[in-house]
Amino acid sequence: MKNKTKFLSIFLFLILAFILSISSYATDYKYNFEKSNEVNLEKIELFPGGMPFGVKMTTKGLCIVKFASNNAPAIKAGLKIGDLIIKVNGKEINSIDDFSKIINKLGNEAIKITVIRDGKELNYNVIPEFSRDEGAYKTGIWVKDSTAGIGTVTFINPENSAFGGLGHGICSTCTGDLVSFTKGTVLDVSINGVIKGRCGAAGELKGCFNAKKLGSLLTNSSQGVFGILSSNSYTSPEDKMKICPKKELKEGEAYIWCTLDNGKPKKYSICISDIDINSTGPKSFKVKITDKELLEKTGGIVQGMSGSPIIQNGRIVGAITHVLINDPTQGYGIFIENMLSSMPKILN
Repeated sequence: MKNKTKFLSIFLFLILAFILSISSYATDYKYNFEKSNEVNLEKIELFPGGMPFGVKMTTKGLCIVKFASNNAPAIKAGLKIGDLIIKVNGKEINSIDDFSKIINKLGNEAIKITVIRDGKELNYNVIPEFSRDEGAYKTGIWVKDSTAGIGTVTFINPENSAFGGLGHGICSTCTGDLVSFTKGTVLDVSINGVIKGRCGAAGELKGCFNAKKLGSLLTNSSQGVFGILSSNSYTSPEDKMKICPKKELKEGEAYIWCTLDNGKPKKYSICISDIDINSTGPKSFKVKITDKELLEKTGGIVQGMSGSPIIQNGRIVGAITHVLINDPTQGYGIFIENMLSSMPKILN
């Protein structure tokens, strides 16, 4: 009996020791995994961008953009242009097709439409009406389930083809909030014109989307958009370079890379001022365009230039993000450090 008790005690001790060793190993593994994903500002090297890219996002929810008439069932129920439809009868809706199927399946039965308006979730009961012209039940709502735009690539990670662009987020025209999306695609873009900026009216790069898919968008944040590019999607205008921490950025001369009408990134001179070392957002410092050629072509900073990488003393310091409407020769830039802080760890 004593031998059995002794054997059992030894067996239980070995099991406890094994469990503790596993726990310790798991803790060390987790620690090392987290550490391996930290961005080392001193060692990281990135290719500067300057190339235009198009993005198309399938959004979460449907944005109401128009009504079929002033007597539309949706208007009678209380819905408004700009409302973001997120649910119908409690079911999440992300496509126009799903929305139409539910309505026609229920006929003229009242449906509960849940929307986001001014940051609040509201419910409305809408009774669809039969349209003889279309042979289907309609609520009188015109909606969109996707958004698209043009921006500029800020940097590409040579290790895994991850990229960052824009330097600010893509916001919903409905809610003003960052767009939540179910699918994001990066597309090739050709710039074919420029609307020159002037006091009181922002200019714009005009371009067209090409059929070629260049990669996938993974994150839309207030500090930029991030994703993965397919191999050799873009050729950087310069070799890879180190990044400049915010504390080392200096007021004075610098330059940007952006693409206008020649199909390739070109270098343009700028001046940096009013550096806010405590900024964590997309307006970290001021940028003034000093390049005569760029001023002649664009009037300064225009829509579509967001994300243009800013280089100072051989290092990437950030990206252009905004233009001052009353003076298009000036705008704002974001620290590259701020952009990288919002980049998903899996892309670092």
